[in-house]
Amino acid sequence: MRILLIATNRHDRLQSRLNAQPMPIGLAYIAGHLDHERHQVKVLDLMFSEDHLADVESAVKEFQPQMVGISVRNLSNHSYMNTIWALPISKDVVDRIRSVSDAVIVCGGPAFSILPRECYEFLGPDLGLAGDAGETFAALADRLDVGEPSYFDLPGLVYKKEGQTMQNEGYCTSEFAKPPRLDDLDMARYNKAGFGIGILTKLGGFYYPANASQAQINESGWRVIRPIDEVVAEVKEMKDRFDMKKVFFVDNGFNLPLEHAKSLCDELISSDVNIRWNTCLAGFNCDTELIGKMKEAGCGLVMMVDRSGNPNDKNSMSEANDHLLEVCRMCEESDLHYNIGKVFGGPGETKETVDRKLDFLRSINPAVASLRVGVSVMPGTEVAAIAQKEGLIANESELVKPTFYIAEGVRDWIVDYLKEQTEQNPRWNLS
Repeated sequence: MRILLIATNRHDRLQSRLNAQPMPIGLAYIAGHLDHERHQVKVLDLMFSEDHLADVESAVKEFQPQMVGISVRNLSNHSYMNTIWALPISKDVVDRIRSVSDAVIVCGGPAFSILPRECYEFLGPDLGLAGDAGETFAALADRLDVGEPSYFDLPGLVYKKEGQTMQNEGYCTSEFAKPPRLDDLDMARYNKAGFGIGILTKLGGFYYPANASQAQINESGWRVIRPIDEVVAEVKEMKDRFDMKKVFFVDNGFNLPLEHAKSLCDELISSDVNIRWNTCLAGFNCDTELIGKMKEAGCGLVMMVDRSGNPNDKNSMSEANDHLLEVCRMCEESDLHYNIGKVFGGPGETKETVDRKLDFLRSINPAVASLRVGVSVMPGTEVAAIAQKEGLIANESELVKPTFYIAEGVRDWIVDYLKEQTEQNPRWNLS
């Protein structure tokens, strides 16, 4: 069977300012799990496309796929100041395929998995898969290839039945046992783009933990935690094959669990792979030993976002800031560059708490500080429950579109006030 895989992400900015063109690593894993002796597989990545819909139509007409898998990476860019809703791009891709092909269209990816039913209804594919779908997509392809209709038992499957959208219980799960297939991606351009070529180390939930109590930092708390020797072997292979200059370790919090992070650094050091890399770091559960090992292993930049602390609970806010400040100081003392994000306008925010956050940012020395206006509301979170209680949303299905919560006490002046502050600080960015 001919299978076309399409990465629809075209968002190339981080924090609305920094150039970041993430490689579609999830779709590459999907391609890697397919049986290439049984199926003809083509990958179309729209990141660098100048006319993405024309490229989609051309690829479909030329390849004549019988099945099309579409990876949906983002719901939005989570920026209040320059909001971009990402789903319409994927919707246009689905519609263009429909106009020239009767192939079975299957949608999935990180954004799709957050609100599977809602994304399915908006995008209009034939099927959807929620979760880490490497093995499941491959199984679905094999069943479609032989005309087998009994794929409706697959976990995480979203489909139509008698006009109703149905979603099977559970999520697709993957062991990431097969390496990503990168042959069809423009690796030379990704080598030069943004923060480097993505390599998966581990995955937690769909949201970053806010503090140590929320982060299940033992290994059983993660969706995926890859063996360290596999990660380092992939780094070596990527460097040999693509002359890789820089890596971005795809990780919800590199320092969680702490000992796993240290072991990975030790292996990178002892293997002498000699690469530069970046990653995300949780603003807690860290020590100077890890920061030193990260620096020695080639880490050049970490990104932290502070989503912790309840403005109504001064003790909670103080504790969260203390942990974050400690991690920032560790990075500064080891000369490890870091970017940091602070969210303004969450539940309970006041002029006093805004100024405390600004004072905190003035007390540290990040490469870039992103001042984020409002909380980008995500389903299943405490802020979503508050937004529904206060009438901002009727139900969580509305969160398929970008929705921002800004506390009533700061709503009328917060944007102008933060604009004034960022104009005085060249390393601060308002998003």
